[in-house]
Amino acid sequence: MKKLIVSCLTVGVFLNANAQNYWKKNAGKTGKVILTHSKTNEKMVDKGTVKFEKFGQPKETDACIFVDPDFKYQKLIGIGGAITDASAETFYKMPKDKQKEILEAYFGKNGLGYTVVRTNMNSCDFSSDSYTYVEDNDTALKTFNIAHDEKYKIPMIKEAQKAIGKDFTFYFSPWSPPAWMKSNKSLYKGGRLENQYYQTWADYYIRFIKEYEKRGINIWGLTVQNEPMATQTWESCIYSAEEEGEFLKNNLGPTLWKNGYKDKKVMIWDHNRDLIYQRATTTLSDPETSKYAHGIGYHWYETWNNKTQLFDNLSETQKAFPDKFLAFTEGCKEQFKMSGIYDVSLGELYGRNMLNDFNKGTALWTDWNVLLDETGGPNHVGNFCFAPIIADTKTGEVHYTYEYYYVGHVSKFIKPNAQRIGTSSNRAALTSTTFMNENGQLVTVIMNDSENDIETNLWIEGMSAKLSAPAHSIQTVIL
Repeated sequence: MKKLIVSCLTVGVFLNANAQNYWKKNAGKTGKVILTHSKTNEKMVDKGTVKFEKFGQPKETDACIFVDPDFKYQKLIGIGGAITDASAETFYKMPKDKQKEILEAYFGKNGLGYTVVRTNMNSCDFSSDSYTYVEDNDTALKTFNIAHDEKYKIPMIKEAQKAIGKDFTFYFSPWSPPAWMKSNKSLYKGGRLENQYYQTWADYYIRFIKEYEKRGINIWGLTVQNEPMATQTWESCIYSAEEEGEFLKNNLGPTLWKNGYKDKKVMIWDHNRDLIYQRATTTLSDPETSKYAHGIGYHWYETWNNKTQLFDNLSETQKAFPDKFLAFTEGCKEQFKMSGIYDVSLGELYGRNMLNDFNKGTALWTDWNVLLDETGGPNHVGNFCFAPIIADTKTGEVHYTYEYYYVGHVSKFIKPNAQRIGTSSNRAALTSTTFMNENGQLVTVIMNDSENDIETNLWIEGMSAKLSAPAHSIQTVIL
């Protein structure tokens, strides 16, 4: 193993005006270390504590990550994943004891601490079949019925809600309006919502909200349209930035408000980082449209297979709209292979995205399917993908991928309403973010996705703790 020079990792804290004195008076303070390391097969292992001592000015040759406690940024809304038809169907094919294990793994007090759940309104690619909630040409929505969701999806969502408790944050996204409302008369391959059905479609959201809330599932928010620039072989619908804005301003927004749902968090875009700035600046340029939007959602599929994701587009968008929150609403590794479920690169994909997304201003982070089967489905169009947990419905085995552990290094320890503080790095090999929980607990997550072990120092205001960051590892330090 190539030996690298010692680097410095600066840890910041959301502190009061006495921050410097606090650290200077607390030489000998210790931090708890939790490590996942692929080479040793350690997964979220308690590695004991590291001790802080006085440490002077880092040298220019040191690799460092600097965090300044004077700069405070977004508060975390929450972290979670999607309970799709595929996730729920897979869940109920598993033995009862495995169902309990999966719920605990994500939502229980000893699990990852998920508080956010997303689901699909009408079918999506991760459904076993295509469906809507109304009969053809029912513009009055008299036949609206969500019986389809009551078989698998709603029961699993309610189990998650029960496990999460008061922090339960639930939102939904449509993939396509009913075919008869669209220009191509199909749920698939794009098409546009016909102008004469704008209000009918807005009313459809209201019916969905009411039916779910009748069943005790409170709706926190919604996105206007999943991936509005993607003409997919599965359920999809196209909106230009102007069209999305017109629908929100003239139909969806006023209809939500008129029905007493002004508090529902509406997110626009809900597609990739590549066009997020253009979409936000165009759709939200009209104040009458902007007043109905709370957040801007995005996915990672523009460049998910390399290390050059367009993270700066997030910070530009956040600067342009500081009153809107950024929400990562979906991401996964595609092209599923059962033989690849234990590859550490799956975890590093998640770590790289999560840490950079948070450092660019993201307040809500939602993975795609929480659970898939041994095929990477079910999926009615063959778009099979990875998930943090893979359930083999033939054998009853539950497989935890590195995705699960890498997400957990953030979600298990950083709680809703935690506040991020400023961070910068002068080396690409170490990526980190730091949050302060409401109880004053400092949490720093550090990922090393390089081929080299790196001996580091966690450093703030002249205090430092020595720390090892092994190659292909992620760790959480809690103070």
